[in-house]
Amino acid sequence: MDLVTRHFSSITPENIMKWEEIHPEPNRYNFDASDQYVAFGQKHNMHVIGHTLVWFHQTPEWVFRDDSGKNLSREALLERMKEHIFTVMGRYKGRIHGWDVVNEAIWKDGSFRQCKWLEIIGEDYVQKAFEFARECDPAAELYYNEYDYEFALKTEGVIKLVKNLQANGVRVDGVGIQGHWFLDHPTMAVLDDYVQALSQLGIPLMVTELDVGVLPFYPVDSEIVLLSSFDAEKQNELNPYPDHLPDAVQQDLARRYAEFISYFLKHHKLFKRITFWAVHDGQSWRNYWPIRGRMDYPMLFDRKGRPKPAFNAVVETVQE
Repeated sequence: MDLVTRHFSSITPENIMKWEEIHPEPNRYNFDASDQYVAFGQKHNMHVIGHTLVWFHQTPEWVFRDDSGKNLSREALLERMKEHIFTVMGRYKGRIHGWDVVNEAIWKDGSFRQCKWLEIIGEDYVQKAFEFARECDPAAELYYNEYDYEFALKTEGVIKLVKNLQANGVRVDGVGIQGHWFLDHPTMAVLDDYVQALSQLGIPLMVTELDVGVLPFYPVDSEIVLLSSFDAEKQNELNPYPDHLPDAVQQDLARRYAEFISYFLKHHKLFKRITFWAVHDGQSWRNYWPIRGRMDYPMLFDRKGRPKPAFNAVVETVQE
């Protein structure tokens, strides 16, 4: 908490406001953690983000089914979506400044991701979510959030989606770039390509989930597997730093963060917010997804909360 209040001016919840956490059963909401989260942000005068209202993942199966276990009708699912949005957003109206309304609706080829929202409601489920959110809290900023813009067709799909929303009179206040990057991926040229493409939408961009993985790549869309399910040689390959991060890799990570921050500052008129997707290494989802049991080191602070060379690189880049 001391690190957060000293070094950050904005907060985003990783999991506590996702549907399975905040609305785990019909007619039952769990606001304990989210109430504390919002109160913390208010106490420290932070920019508070809500994440996320509609997502294909971490949404319980009951959301899409009736009492007999069959898929809901389009109208019934829209009503359930609206009730959820109005209950959650309504509770924090005026206290949460911006919301990731819809998360990850577009697939790598630019088409809509196959999910229950799409299957039952249709492509306009995204528009309906934004309309319900705007109706609930007209003053809140509403964002669309996505990852893997390295796939050009996906970037085009997001641009098409947002343009269609705008053409239908739906105001979108920003587009999130998740920023789950690596030491060597994406190249800065690729990053610049999709940032410039997204900037043509004429709305702010945000890096919403920034972390830089140092481990060998493993597809994030894979099923979760245990590190122990691999043989010893493969475990060593996939988890090369089980005890500590070598100094040389620490310096590589610092240079990479400096490269990103320098780019954001150069294009500061395009970016409204940069959010790191954890405070310290021990909290990062990269330790357990998609391989559970690895030791990754993607953040600015180590597992004991100590600043890393990457932290110093960020500060020095800003100061310069």
